[in-house]
Amino acid sequence: MKIAMGSDHAGYGAKEFLKKVLSGKYEIRDAGTFSPEPCDYPEYARKVAELVASGSAERGILICGTGIGMSIAANKVRGIRAAVCYTEELARLSRAHNDANVLCIGARVNTEEEIEKIVRTWLSTEFEGGRHERRVKKILEIENSIPRVREFSF
Repeated sequence: MKIAMGSDHAGYGAKEFLKKVLSGKYEIRDAGTFSPEPCDYPEYARKVAELVASGSAERGILICGTGIGMSIAANKVRGIRAAVCYTEELARLSRAHNDANVLCIGARVNTEEEIEKIVRTWLSTEFEGGRHERRVKKILEIENSIPRVREFSF
């Protein structure tokens, strides 16, 4: 499986840790950041999301301080279902029920041990389909019904 990974400065250490943990079992594409110097998370969220949306990676993992900012930014890219997961159960459900293709993690709210467990659970969980497939299709319908650019009058 090809996995795109990205982080901001807050998630840099956790990203480097995960790369070591996952290397050998998965093909990792590191989209940055490449140092703990302050940077802006939306840049890395977009890079990873676009790699997943284009099919260059099957899944993506994003790490910032809380995972929230990365999730908001990644979900702006068509075809992305990014989920913030702080527990193994949330990781399992995000895959089984929502077919999440990007996992967002908070390096300031989870330990490296917790992050490793969350990621392993997320990567090993398959989408259940069935009634959940109908709901994911409805999400796609919403996404596809929204024009790329809208004009608003005030």
